[in-house]
Amino acid sequence: MSSKHVTKAPLGSPFLAGVVTAALWLAAGALLLSLLLRYGGVQESDLPVSAMIAHGVAALAGGFAAGKRSGHKGWYYGSILGFFYAIIILLIGFLAADGGLSARSALLVGVTILSGAFGGMVGVNLHK
Repeated sequence: MSSKHVTKAPLGSPFLAGVVTAALWLAAGALLLSLLLRYGGVQESDLPVSAMIAHGVAALAGGFAAGKRSGHKGWYYGSILGFFYAIIILLIGFLAADGGLSARSALLVGVTILSGAFGGMVGVNLHK
């Protein structure tokens, strides 16, 4: 069998690229929120909404990276990324802060799935 018939494995999976991108955007969002809380006019009571926006933006960026890397089915890769992103965030919240499931948890899952799917669709269309 010659090397012409061997298929090449992709350098990175769309899911892995999306998770890394989402984590980087989440870190940037958390840093921005903490700076706004310390030096800006943001109150602690505004943090839940601001955190949900940060999670949505992180899932959007992760979905974009996943869709761009995949080249097709951006909504699929983005929504799967958004779902697993939410599960990871909820798991970290449960393990680190003894957080439970609530209506806000369901909202997080919904926001990240929709944001990830939209980012994936945009990523696929900008890939071409």
